[in-house]
Amino acid sequence: MTLSALPLQPDNLEWPTRQWPVGEISVDDRDAFGTLCDEIFDLNPAQGVTYALLVIQGGKLVYERYDAGANDFYLQYSWSMAKSITQALTGILVQQGKLDIHAPAPVPEWQGDERRHITLDQLLRMCSGLEFNEDYVDGQRSDVIPMLQLEGRHDTGAFAASKPLIHEPGKVWSYSSGTTNIICRILKEAVGDGASGMLRFMNDALFEPIGVRSATPKFDTSGTFIGSSYLLATPQDFARFGYLYLRGGYWDGKQILTPDWVDYARTPWYNDGESAYGAQWWMRPDRPDWFYCGGYDGQRILCVPEKDAVLVRLGRTPVTEVGYIWDRFYEIADRLC
Repeated sequence: MTLSALPLQPDNLEWPTRQWPVGEISVDDRDAFGTLCDEIFDLNPAQGVTYALLVIQGGKLVYERYDAGANDFYLQYSWSMAKSITQALTGILVQQGKLDIHAPAPVPEWQGDERRHITLDQLLRMCSGLEFNEDYVDGQRSDVIPMLQLEGRHDTGAFAASKPLIHEPGKVWSYSSGTTNIICRILKEAVGDGASGMLRFMNDALFEPIGVRSATPKFDTSGTFIGSSYLLATPQDFARFGYLYLRGGYWDGKQILTPDWVDYARTPWYNDGESAYGAQWWMRPDRPDWFYCGGYDGQRILCVPEKDAVLVRLGRTPVTEVGYIWDRFYEIADRLC
């Protein structure tokens, strides 16, 4: 698949490291745009609530709206959007020569069996072949609930690494928060000094260079960043993270991530016609150049290269109702000029 080129920072526009430049939105129909935004916020009780909706266009904050007690300082859980942040952290360590995604993943528990052939690349693309049931409701069948809330919560990476191999690595796609936490345990060991070392690395290598000051990652007892699910940040800071990827990993004179690493994230490996997945990032098959971070309860950071735009929606909407939100969210993106 040939990916479209990502847009460059407009000339003479300040990078949003300290604050977002503010501008006027450009849409094909302002009334229709306003109606779509109203519908995203004016939800019935079954649809939950929208806390924040932001639109970045041409490097400027052109739309920002809050509700349900939220504001621009409001810290919101990422849920699975943290997986995309994990992908960024992995890329930085690859650049530093500390990790090789095509080598067998350094997981001690796997050295004596067939799991030793699983690569970091396969973990990132969710095709490790490991058993893991990503069920958030049925506690009898779920692996993610025990990992995050019950017996696995003290060492999420070890819990996930203990799962057996049920498919040949690299052959079957299966969405798994467990594999992301295995990656995070690998990152912790590569960085050193446990949770404190990992936190310093996250801030020094990723967050501070792009002006993300609110990011609050959560760690398990073993010191592993719970990168499957647990990072809090403000809506504007989530937008900054998406903007880093929209700009191909470049930020104000510094290449935080290589362009190849960003392309790796947004190149689909799995595609079922309704959704597509690259490396810890999602795509839309009907809009192959759009790519996004997605999280439980309807969290989303959407990058739209042809519109030079990033859209952020944060809220609390059940999975059974969130389609209503996304229909309007994507139409907003389509209406940008």
